[in-house]
Amino acid sequence: MSLTESVMKAAQAIEYPAGLYQFSASSEGIDGGFDGVTDAHVQQFHEQGYLVVRRAFSQEVVQQALDGLLYLMDGNCQEFRGIQFEPKLVKAKDELTVVERRDAVRKLFNFVAYDPRLKALAEDSALIGVLSRLVNDAPLLFQDMALCKPPNFGSEKPWHQDCAYFNVPLGTAVVGVWIALDRADAENGCMHIIPGSHREGPKIHFKRRDWQICDTDVPVQRDVMAPLEPGGCLFFHGLLHHGTPANRSNNRRRALQFHYKPRSAGAVTTEERMQVFGSEGKSVTC
Repeated sequence: MSLTESVMKAAQAIEYPAGLYQFSASSEGIDGGFDGVTDAHVQQFHEQGYLVVRRAFSQEVVQQALDGLLYLMDGNCQEFRGIQFEPKLVKAKDELTVVERRDAVRKLFNFVAYDPRLKALAEDSALIGVLSRLVNDAPLLFQDMALCKPPNFGSEKPWHQDCAYFNVPLGTAVVGVWIALDRADAENGCMHIIPGSHREGPKIHFKRRDWQICDTDVPVQRDVMAPLEPGGCLFFHGLLHHGTPANRSNNRRRALQFHYKPRSAGAVTTEERMQVFGSEGKSVTC
């Protein structure tokens, strides 16, 4: 069942410049799941800032994860409060059926403590093994989210660096793990990345459509898509420029995103983080 026509119309809008995302280049991936990750691939991650692993998780695991998300979306766990709706559908959410509400959800967060299926995936031993090699330490999960782009109107996530959101010391090896639960492609809002951009340091972020890099500061000519089949996995550095355009297709695009840091990593204050990534007190505009 889809959203009512009136609600759908209210949600649809192009809110970002044409040409902000390019669709001519796609990333290459590793076959053989996590067992296929070699030392050369680890070096590639450090040089390019990302790594794509095909068929990292089985279809059974993917379905279990989807079942876990739907269980929480449908309100079956009264203690869980980590649901964020598409901004333009917040006011309409109470008028929707249970099934319609699923296609109004933009994000779930802090869910690993509420569903054993999702917790097991975040702690998968093969996944942790690769992460240990990428961060050269025991990886510590510190953020969990499910990112949803409903059919036809799932909104954009502008270009940004994830470390602009995290109170970790600059130079910390933060790694994002993006796991496709549906096919993610050019039409429904797969991840777009700027290879090597993590080596160019932190960028000032502005509060525009979101907390983001200014559109005019994104080297879009270097944009590479990272399409994934269900169960595919993208590892990406916390300073890598990345974003996702809106979903203009009839297909859902649901994904899990976990962030890990070295267990030995320290912390900074929000004020210290904003001195690096914020624009206040600097001669910059967007």
